[in-house]
Amino acid sequence: MVLGKVKSLTISFDCLNDSNVPVYSSGDTVSGRVNLEVTGEIRVKSLKIHARGHAKVRWTESRNAGSNTAYTQNYTEEVEYFNHKDILIGHERDDDNSEEGFNTIHSGRHEYAFSFELPQTPLATSFEGRHGSVRYWVKAELHRPWLLPVKLKKEFTVFEHIDINTPSLLSPQAGTKEKTLCCWFCTSGPISLSAKIERKGYTPGESIQIFAEIENCSSRMVVPKAAIYQTQAFYAKGKMKEVKQLVANLRGESLSSGKTDTWNGKLLKIPPVSPSILDCSIIRVEYSLMVYVDIPGAMDLFLNLPLVIGTIPLHPFGSRTSSVSSQCSMNMNWLGLSLRERPEAPPSYAEVVTEEQRRNNLAPVSACDDFERALQGPLFAYIQEFRFLPPPLYSEIDPNPDQSDDRPSCPSR
Repeated sequence: MVLGKVKSLTISFDCLNDSNVPVYSSGDTVSGRVNLEVTGEIRVKSLKIHARGHAKVRWTESRNAGSNTAYTQNYTEEVEYFNHKDILIGHERDDDNSEEGFNTIHSGRHEYAFSFELPQTPLATSFEGRHGSVRYWVKAELHRPWLLPVKLKKEFTVFEHIDINTPSLLSPQAGTKEKTLCCWFCTSGPISLSAKIERKGYTPGESIQIFAEIENCSSRMVVPKAAIYQTQAFYAKGKMKEVKQLVANLRGESLSSGKTDTWNGKLLKIPPVSPSILDCSIIRVEYSLMVYVDIPGAMDLFLNLPLVIGTIPLHPFGSRTSSVSSQCSMNMNWLGLSLRERPEAPPSYAEVVTEEQRRNNLAPVSACDDFERALQGPLFAYIQEFRFLPPPLYSEIDPNPDQSDDRPSCPSR
């Protein structure tokens, strides 16, 4: 008998979404098929699958131990999330030469279903970094007597969902900083920066509205800018390796001495990026929005606002939850960017208290106890009379203006 050959061995997943991309979360059931195509008949010892999820970090550092001695220190660490094995055909046998227990597979295409459940505990989101990764995969192994096994590995994606519709991620983020430039014995005026965003949580594809005020009281030309950064942190053997990458940025208009620039919701779009990874013990992925002032010949003035990139976008009711904070950020009263509105005149006295109410309330009040009888003197009559006197005339001009609210301006040159 002429033995056949293995033409192809593939793995396909039963996708849970409409995009036909294998994406899962903790607690989901991963199912699929191992597809085997053979020409002629083959004898098979076993067809196995091995599914595994793990996070792994690795980097090296060169160190000097003396004038002529150097060595390389390796840092590695691994966290396993699950490890599942199953046999689709045959069983485990140690003797490859045994003729018993082999399965015969005829020529053609064959499918073998598999399934397993992901742990209910939180899993780290799939990630590929410079010094580490989080990977999930299924491997199929076809074992035949007297031949090398045929192996195939296929990865699938796991998202640990982050819902940005939570109070902590809907809260506004804001900050203020100031910097004074010095050159020898000369000191110029300060450069001040205030910035705010309406919430902390966003999803890829959204645009961040940036509200900011930059005031340049120095003698130099400065440029306001903003950028989103991704910070990857890897941990092993008590050490930490950090990588910072630029995700997106924008540039404002140059600001000359004595000028002020205002950003009333300048937009910075978040490109497709990996969600934040906050629950893995050896890999952490964080994001931040840096609003800064580029100062030539000096250290930049920068303000970092933390971000969380989630997977569940903002719901309509979620935006209303933060309506108070959003309205504050829109009005920008905290930066003093809005003009004072003219107050509305109060209602007239006649609209509030009628003449009949005034006469009835001025009538003597019946005494109920000793305390009330003590109040029937002139003081009580004065209180009752004063209670319904008309208020003073309304004026739109404050006769005692508060000078402390005026914003300071750059000194004249």
